[in-house]
Amino acid sequence: MQVDAPLHRNRDFVLLQTGQLLSAVGSGATAIVYPLLVLAVTGSPAQAGVVGFVRLLPQPLLSLVAGIVVDRYDRRRLMIASDAVRALAAAVLGVAILGGDAGFWLIVVVALVEGSASVLFASAQPGALRSIVPARRLAAAVGAQEARNSVAGLVGRPLGGALFTLGRAVPFLFDAVSYTASIVSLALMRTPFQEMREPRTAAIRAQLAEGFAFLWRHPFLRTTAFVYGLGNFTIPGVLFVVVVAGQEQGLSSGAIGLLSALFGACTLLGALASALFRRTLSTRTIMLNELWLGLGSLAFVAWPNVYVLALAILPQAVCLPVTDSVVIGYRLAITPDRLLGRVESVRRTIALAVAPLGPLVAGILLGATSARETIAVFCAVTLGLALWGTLSRAIRDAPSLAEVAV
Repeated sequence: MQVDAPLHRNRDFVLLQTGQLLSAVGSGATAIVYPLLVLAVTGSPAQAGVVGFVRLLPQPLLSLVAGIVVDRYDRRRLMIASDAVRALAAAVLGVAILGGDAGFWLIVVVALVEGSASVLFASAQPGALRSIVPARRLAAAVGAQEARNSVAGLVGRPLGGALFTLGRAVPFLFDAVSYTASIVSLALMRTPFQEMREPRTAAIRAQLAEGFAFLWRHPFLRTTAFVYGLGNFTIPGVLFVVVVAGQEQGLSSGAIGLLSALFGACTLLGALASALFRRTLSTRTIMLNELWLGLGSLAFVAWPNVYVLALAILPQAVCLPVTDSVVIGYRLAITPDRLLGRVESVRRTIALAVAPLGPLVAGILLGATSARETIAVFCAVTLGLALWGTLSRAIRDAPSLAEVAV
């Protein structure tokens, strides 16, 4: 049963966010430790890259299937099972490291298992949020979730490095404990994570088509899926340029890490202030702010200094979680529960299809041209997205959660 109360008084919401904060910190810690472990075991940067690739590979490959699964079976049980698998995988690797048996292929298998279970968990989580939070509070709930992710990003990676210095097994054992904390929080929640369902006999292709058709029929959902999905190409690419330009400019690894951390700090600031933005700005203005502020990188074209680039992208970083709060909140509010997993999986697949291309294209351009010209190319793409958003009728008539019947 949903609780129409402030989020901090919504018991199930607090339990969900607490468990996920601990879990995300653990995952953030191991994200940076996987390559460090491979380098320590094999000394091969190429093999470290393979592990990173394998850990992310399940996301584009399994998202659509995971959407069908979470719309068919009990979401809470799937989330608990996913956490149990991830906890076991991390614990096995930690114990193997302690025993001196952590070979390269074991690391690959654990990374693949963890990545696959993470896809299933991520597909079920929107349904959990939708079930425990009333529609009119979904934007605030998404904003709180974005703040949680920002905190986990800021804390997890430095913590992972610190734990790795204590012992190679420590970050993975910590991650196993963090997944266990998530399991406990999920088990303590009282609200079912889905409505009553009718048995489904349709073919898998027909079930996927139903989710895609729902997204396509709604101009706002369709437009935002593609406009902001393509934004997942430009932002990682620009952040990659920050790293490379910093190295070329002679900055230390610590200084480059600090510049990258500023971006995460600003997303946290935006998430914390998202309620203020939603009260003072229209949905369309919030969305266009993110798109047009992406052109701040043009300052680097005029003055090619990595500090200029790092500072120029911070205003957009503040806007990212604010846009997510209104776009994701509205999408969760209007999508029928029986379709939620599939609609989210289609949207996620669109985003994941282009996200890895940003750093790849940036690397190719940096090898063939300069950082300045590379940023100019990304700004041209950003300009196209900003014009698309400005001229789009779907965004011009952007709805708000106040329009959703509750």
